[in-house]
Amino acid sequence: MTASERILQILDERKISQKDFSEKTGIPQSTISDWRKKKTNPGTDKIMIICKVLSITPEWLLSGIEEDGNRGKKTNYYVIDKQSELGELMVAYNSMEPKQRERIMGYAKALLDL
Repeated sequence: MTASERILQILDERKISQKDFSEKTGIPQSTISDWRKKKTNPGTDKIMIICKVLSITPEWLLSGIEEDGNRGKKTNYYVIDKQSELGELMVAYNSMEPKQRERIMGYAKALLDL
């Protein structure tokens, strides 16, 4: 099964219209129709927003393998919206110098020990 087939399957199962999906992802309805008619797949620039909207992992979307699938290994990453509070924190952290990052990690560990 291709990525577009998995997306369309979820839309059908959850009774999400192409219009609603288009509005939530910003992907034109004509592009979504092409996935069905022309058997094309979404571009890599759309994968993360699709996963966020459908609450699925990129691994499942691209491979069909669940976290508890045959690989026996859970994903080692998070999908974070940059505009969320956590996303803003990550952007700030990534712009810091190494010494500043160490200090932030020290604060976080100290807070967890309280």
